[in-house]
Amino acid sequence: MCTRTLWSTGEDLVLAGRTMDYEVDLRTNLWAFPRGLSRDNGVDDSLRWTSVHGSVVAAAYDLASTDGINEAGLAGHLLWLAESDYGERDPDRPALSASAWVQYMLDNFATVAEAVDWMRRSRVQIRTSGDPVTGTTVTVHLALDDRSGDSAIIEYIDGEPHIWHDRSYRVMTNSPPFAEQLERLHEIKGFGGDRPLPGGTDADERFARAAFYLDRLPAPADRTGAVAELLSVMRNASQPFRVPDPDHPNASTTLWRTITDHVDGVYVFEDTGRPNIVWVRLDGLDLSEGAPVRKLDLVADTGLEGGLVGEVSAHFEATAPMEFLRAS
Repeated sequence: MCTRTLWSTGEDLVLAGRTMDYEVDLRTNLWAFPRGLSRDNGVDDSLRWTSVHGSVVAAAYDLASTDGINEAGLAGHLLWLAESDYGERDPDRPALSASAWVQYMLDNFATVAEAVDWMRRSRVQIRTSGDPVTGTTVTVHLALDDRSGDSAIIEYIDGEPHIWHDRSYRVMTNSPPFAEQLERLHEIKGFGGDRPLPGGTDADERFARAAFYLDRLPAPADRTGAVAELLSVMRNASQPFRVPDPDHPNASTTLWRTITDHVDGVYVFEDTGRPNIVWVRLDGLDLSEGAPVRKLDLVADTGLEGGLVGEVSAHFEATAPMEFLRAS
């Protein structure tokens, strides 16, 4: 229940924005992963790797990478898609837990094209499990973007990955699947149709608003202004604190928002439950092989007097590596 956007004004400025909308608190902390970490797929022995790139991610329950960027400028964004169908387990194909899907991309690839090529060649199977708090089966799709402004949307339908790879794919939300979202957008004024711009919280309405306002952002005066402009679009697509509505599963409170600067390697994080915005410069972290895994504890931070604000790279503390939620 989220929204992702991608905005580029040229090779010197490429920003991605995303909201995390969810029915319960994900107790999100930021993690810094160095190069050289040994990983497993969270399912079986069909896929193991050693991280090639260091990264910073926003985690869910400290069990899953949901959003983040690596030091090469590739970013990944995991969003909910109820229609996702990963199929029955095929032992002849490698498997990857949904909790580690973003992390595999960030660990191994520098560009969207590299990641897409691997997805197509490997025919990897995404495997999933229940949310550890709600018990709901996790069904997600993935957006990727890089410092060139390239973009890809990856969804699993009928057990197979469906990939849309083009820098024009700048918005992603939730249901319906991406192909139908594009069709619905053409019904809106300004995109070929005659329907007025919607103001609701359903995923297709957020998709339309994000696309509409993304097209109308003025040229920014500087990087700070650019972050502020894209953040305004993400706030427009956000949802206020609300009681979950079982009849509208794609409408949930926005827990946090991020802005990713692919070129400068800056990751901006805004928790809607805290008054302060924080950001991380990847070049302010030691992501070299042999460096410790580090975590920024946002759950314990009140954001009030003495709380975290501004550039926070120095506040990450060494910790044990994340253990990804296992799937079957």
